[in-house]
Amino acid sequence: MLIKIVFQIFTFSFVLINVAQSAESGGMPQLNPEFWISQILWLIFTFGILYLVLSKLILPKISDNLESRKSQILENIETAEKQRAESEKKIREFEKIILDSKIEAKNYLNQARQKVLDNISKKTISLQKDIDDEIIATDEEINKLKSTSGDKITTIAIETSSDLIKQLIGEKVNNSSISAIVKDLSKKNKETQHGF
Repeated sequence: MLIKIVFQIFTFSFVLINVAQSAESGGMPQLNPEFWISQILWLIFTFGILYLVLSKLILPKISDNLESRKSQILENIETAEKQRAESEKKIREFEKIILDSKIEAKNYLNQARQKVLDNISKKTISLQKDIDDEIIATDEEINKLKSTSGDKITTIAIETSSDLIKQLIGEKVNNSSISAIVKDLSKKNKETQHGF
């Protein structure tokens, strides 16, 4: 790099020499050829010091800053990638928890529904049994009333008939003869109902 700079300086000085020779009569002291050697030496000295200061002090600091920025950027990218991976992992865990919760809630709902259905079924069976027992008790009561009602009706018919006959005839009638007539009528009535 230093060689390149020195070569450019010499090329520049050559161009200046040509310009100075053409402008010798001009009156500008920098273009006077007798001062050129000292100007070239000061130019080489100044640019040499500038080159050394730039290459040894300033450029290393700049390259260090660039390297540190590059490493910081890479570190930030790596950290961002880790955080992205962690957040994706957390999202998957969250989705798994939500799915498990949905399944658990569905199971609880199914269990509760099954309990309600079982409870309804038990109550329906119990209610049906109570209804059947009530029907049986009612049937027994009706059958009992049927069996005893004939005798009661007969007794009432006998009493009523004896009272009517007594009022019609004016004499008391024997209950046994009325009882025989009522029994005979009820027997005929039953035979006609059963188709005998």
